[in-house]
Amino acid sequence: MKIQERAIDEEMKDSYMDYAMSVIVSRALPDVRDGLKPVHRRILYGMYELGLYHNKPYKKSARIVGEVMGKYHPHGDQAIYNTLARMAQDFSMRYLLVDGQGNFGSIDGDSPAAMRYTEARLAKIAEEMLKDIDMETVDFMPNFDGTLKEPVVLPARIPNLLINGSSGIAVGMATNMPPHNLSEIVDALIYLIDHPDADVDELLEFVKGPDFPTGGTIIGYEGLVDAYRTGKGKIKVRAKYEVKEDRIIIKEIPYEVNKSTLLKKIASLVREDKLRGISDLKDESDREGIRIVIKVKRDMNPEIVVNQLLEHTDLEVTYGIINLVLVDGVPRILNLKELMKEYIRHRMEVLVRKLNYQLRKAKERKHIVEGLVKALGMIDEVIATIKASKDVKEATINLVSLGFSEVQAKAILDMRLQKLTSMEIDALIEENRKLEEDIKNMESLLASEEKRYGVIKEELFEIKNLYGDKRRTDIYKGAVERRDIEDLIPNEEAVIILTEKGYIRRLKVDEYRAQGRGGKGVMINYGEGDLPRDITTANLHDYLMFFTKNGRVYWLKAYEVPEGTRRSRGRAIINIIPKLGSDVIRMLSLNDFSGYLFFITRNGIVKRTSLEEFSNPRSTGIRAIIFDEDDELVDVKITHGGEDIFLFTKYGKAIRFSEDDVRVMGRTARGVIGIKLQDGDEVISSAVESEGPYVFAVLSSGYGKRTPIGEYRRIRRGGMGVRNISIRNANVVKSLLTTENDEALLLTKNGMSIRIKLRDVSVMGRNARGVKLIKLDDGDEVVNVAKL
Repeated sequence: MKIQERAIDEEMKDSYMDYAMSVIVSRALPDVRDGLKPVHRRILYGMYELGLYHNKPYKKSARIVGEVMGKYHPHGDQAIYNTLARMAQDFSMRYLLVDGQGNFGSIDGDSPAAMRYTEARLAKIAEEMLKDIDMETVDFMPNFDGTLKEPVVLPARIPNLLINGSSGIAVGMATNMPPHNLSEIVDALIYLIDHPDADVDELLEFVKGPDFPTGGTIIGYEGLVDAYRTGKGKIKVRAKYEVKEDRIIIKEIPYEVNKSTLLKKIASLVREDKLRGISDLKDESDREGIRIVIKVKRDMNPEIVVNQLLEHTDLEVTYGIINLVLVDGVPRILNLKELMKEYIRHRMEVLVRKLNYQLRKAKERKHIVEGLVKALGMIDEVIATIKASKDVKEATINLVSLGFSEVQAKAILDMRLQKLTSMEIDALIEENRKLEEDIKNMESLLASEEKRYGVIKEELFEIKNLYGDKRRTDIYKGAVERRDIEDLIPNEEAVIILTEKGYIRRLKVDEYRAQGRGGKGVMINYGEGDLPRDITTANLHDYLMFFTKNGRVYWLKAYEVPEGTRRSRGRAIINIIPKLGSDVIRMLSLNDFSGYLFFITRNGIVKRTSLEEFSNPRSTGIRAIIFDEDDELVDVKITHGGEDIFLFTKYGKAIRFSEDDVRVMGRTARGVIGIKLQDGDEVISSAVESEGPYVFAVLSSGYGKRTPIGEYRRIRRGGMGVRNISIRNANVVKSLLTTENDEALLLTKNGMSIRIKLRDVSVMGRNARGVKLIKLDDGDEVVNVAKL
């Protein structure tokens, strides 16, 4: 043998291309005509040869696998069995091609039972794939060892590729075709036959979209239309669910999503606190269908939980469509119309080959029948000729000499004596007449393409009537947008309460009833040993900004704060904002990021920063201000330029200065001195001039008053300030700027609260102590004040 030299790169290139084409053609991509890969085609043909029709007894899967592997598919038995099992799974195939008996796996990812335990036979619709295969309708090729013949393609009386789809990964390419509804596909095929110039958009009047065996809802119609027009596109498939009070009930999941894995993922996200608000998860699925029940905590809006589930789990998945198929052995990406045209072309070729086969057989039979009729007409002479012949060969020659063909002569010799009865003679004459009629009809069909299309349409109508069913997958034709659940939540006002131990909740404003001053109030629970830290009001659609002692800021939507009652404790804010690194000291609500943030520290340092620098929320928060180690952030205000700022201290001091005295600085700046403090004093609150014409000051002893802001002259920042209120053995809890129509909520250490109308609070000078606002029990004191 002569050794041939060749460059290794050329050899590798050619070898790899041979391997790639072998994978593409012989393993991974479906044929556009029958929608099958070789292994699927061999399994169906092997079952057909075994006589495993839908109305015949089942046979062991191992028997089928052995038949297919030994005759047509010389690969692993498990690969063949897995393919067989998939064709019997109602969650994998839209229209089952195999009727299985036994455990063929589940949507939870359970594997099929061993092939020795399961049984199978052809589904009725699969027999339509093989119908007329014995009429020379398709080409056959040698099997792997050349001892048998196997079909190159099946006649495919049903549009299998379109109704069952296909998926596969070849070398450097992949296909992913979704299943469709048979009735819709048939209607579109018939329309295309009648209107060959129709475009894809016209066909979409009939084909609404993919129809998955597991149902679900398709989101994003534009991506779907792109896929049908170009052969490539993306859609989102979402589970079907309903919300009933505090339960989310999932009835259908997206195609090819493993239910067990989905449940594990949900449970894992709940443990990791990435899914909040779920108290219980149950799988109540049975033979009737899927039913996953998710119980929502009382203080959570179920729609928010649904939003999180769709965002973080496979309850919504992206399905990429690529219609890559083999057309005459070549991989091509086809749009919807091209797929349908190729199928119609295949059916036309099958019909022509079937008609030619039937015409040939009919003519052959007619020739024989004519010979029999002629022989019966001269039966005595025929009998005499046969009797005079020495053997069959001589009898055949003698009959030919009487004007019969060799084929007719053999048929005469094979004829039984019963054919000599008058009824048999009449039957032969009638058969001859019918054969003449059939031949005429077949020749007419072969001569007219229009008539052949009529036959194809009749077959499609029959298929639709036999196997058509209702659509399972819903289609939402709206644009795919970022899910915004705010439309589901009323934009009503609420009170947000944050406690010293970091528990947060929101209450409806009417949880507090207005009372006259001096009333006893209503009880609000904070938890044993806990106290309120901050209270603010917000509309549910507002942003909440959370500022921590160490100068960082975090964001949340107001509706994301769990709703509670006066008697509930709320939820730890660390479970809502896991990245908090320090205690929250202030909450601000806002619906846009215009204006400035004015920061005040306990040591009297102030800083002004544009809100725009805080318009990009981060889960880890961002730095808002830098200060000395012995200082901490105590208050934050929203300003809009040119306003007067008020700082109030624990010992009853106040200072008023223009915010313009403080230049705008960056987020990481340290700030400047706002007020000089005496030893032991500290800033406790602040206010902005626009908040109201009165300073409302409250002492821990329950006394308070209103003072016109005109009594506080404006000075430059950095001064000692003026007296705000006479403290008399108490400290100032908070000072606020208010209007005549405002109300205030006072909370005490022992958990009492009172809501008062500020017009009922006396107006006094700066040096006065004020009047009693709330009756306190012994040892109790006011610890917080909020304006409503």
